[in-house]
Amino acid sequence: TSALRPEPSSTHDWIGPPNPLSNLRPIVYRISENESDLEKQLRKLRQETENWNHNFWTKQNISFSKEKDAFIISHLKAKGLTVRGEDGRRRSLSSEEMAIFYKSFLDENRLRHANYNKEWYRRNFTITLLMAQVALNSLWRTVTKKRCKKKKSTPIV
Repeated sequence: TSALRPEPSSTHDWIGPPNPLSNLRPIVYRISENESDLEKQLRKLRQETENWNHNFWTKQNISFSKEKDAFIISHLKAKGLTVRGEDGRRRSLSSEEMAIFYKSFLDENRLRHANYNKEWYRRNFTITLLMAQVALNSLWRTVTKKRCKKKKSTPIV
């Protein structure tokens, strides 16, 4: 998480710049002044999911970068080349050679990605249900407040 994260606002969510490791934009969810227990539960689940997502992609991207670098170095060594060329610039492999790495990385991490997707869908389904409950509660409060105002303003005959 960023040290530059602001405190939660009562009016707006804060969306920050992409994190250099996870490539995800951090979000600080607003805390409304009259937050109900259900709204608090929703906000906390959304923030936990945000943090979980950030942690997964940070680990995954670090692993990807390390394995990619090792793959490039080993293939350059097999060709009798160094990592840097005579001009000092970093050498690279062809797109066909890198495709071998990408496929291998995806194959090796297939189960991890499948588990991530299952958990992501589970969390988002729960978040969606909580959002629906919050919306219905809000609608109910609005309807009952209007009904109470009408009863108070109707003259008694």
